[in-house]
Amino acid sequence: MADVIRERMKDQGHLRMGWPESGRRGSKAGSGTPARKWAQVVVGLFLFAVAMALLIRSGLGLGPWDAFHVGVSTWSGVSVGVAIVVVGFVILIAGLFLGVRPGPATIANMFLIGVFLDLILPHIPEAGAWTAVPYHIGGIALWGLATGLYIAPGLGKGPRDGLMLGIAQRSGWPVGRVRTGIELAVLGAGWLLGGPVGVGTVLFALGIGPATEWGLGLFGLIPARRSRLSITLERAARASKRFRRSGRGAEPARVNSAR
Repeated sequence: MADVIRERMKDQGHLRMGWPESGRRGSKAGSGTPARKWAQVVVGLFLFAVAMALLIRSGLGLGPWDAFHVGVSTWSGVSVGVAIVVVGFVILIAGLFLGVRPGPATIANMFLIGVFLDLILPHIPEAGAWTAVPYHIGGIALWGLATGLYIAPGLGKGPRDGLMLGIAQRSGWPVGRVRTGIELAVLGAGWLLGGPVGVGTVLFALGIGPATEWGLGLFGLIPARRSRLSITLERAARASKRFRRSGRGAEPARVNSAR
């Protein structure tokens, strides 16, 4: 029974991973010297900051989590900065219950992205009428790439990414579906709390799941999702092979030769 479940999970391209599985065949996770790993983490976090800067300069609206932080601030009366810290701490605790252990890159995630963003933002111009959407879509795609890049060395992950991967591991659902579900839930909560929600907020909520799944797949952290046609053809090939091995496939040949 376990083999059947494992085969179905493999067919559907679901997440079957540790944090990350550096030993998986063909995986790029966790490989390299410590200096190389840290260089990859820092580059990934830098790209995160570039992605955030593009989203901010697009002028199409805040991301779901930022809208949620503003909503929490409005509802509770605390500053947005305090709301970010408190929400991040709560998510970190929730991740512990899901088996996600923070690492050094978790701390780097919490501090370096803000530092990089302050350095990058003044150098990226505001988007115009024709560049707002490319800015936003480019930021979402770059966000997905940065996610895979900084998680791959296995030095830890940010609280929100840890929550996403913890739920995916426990549920067996694809990472993209989990991330999209989280973003939509956070978007709804932020809107109910009075946070600013715009077109870009919805675009981010719907696009970040596929972008994250793509970025993680690039670095071998999750198996690539396959089309339904390729899955069906592979199943048919396996069924045909089992049928021939059973010996029943040779029966028609014997009947024809007898004639």
